[in-house]
Amino acid sequence: MSSSAGGAAGAAAATIQAIKASGAIVRVDPENFLAIVARQESPLVVCAPGNTVQRWVNINCHYLTSYKGLAFYATSAEHLPLPEGAEVILAKKIWVPG
Repeated sequence: MSSSAGGAAGAAAATIQAIKASGAIVRVDPENFLAIVARQESPLVVCAPGNTVQRWVNINCHYLTSYKGLAFYATSAEHLPLPEGAEVILAKKIWVPG
């Protein structure tokens, strides 16, 4: 097995292990993310800046929330208008496998 094939197999195994550890994460568009947050009585949302080379250029934002046992994840070029009363946790980074 070549070193690149071994590296790819190792990365795939690490991703599978991360998914098992974190559970199901559903990627949705920003509009659906806001709709899911709006359904919750007391939403908890984790927000983190994206990885950009130049921070002064349209920072991508990452969002994560839980609803009915599933984790929902979205990214946006701009900050999403979260509902008043949402508990927001600012994180340095959100890492989603795959």
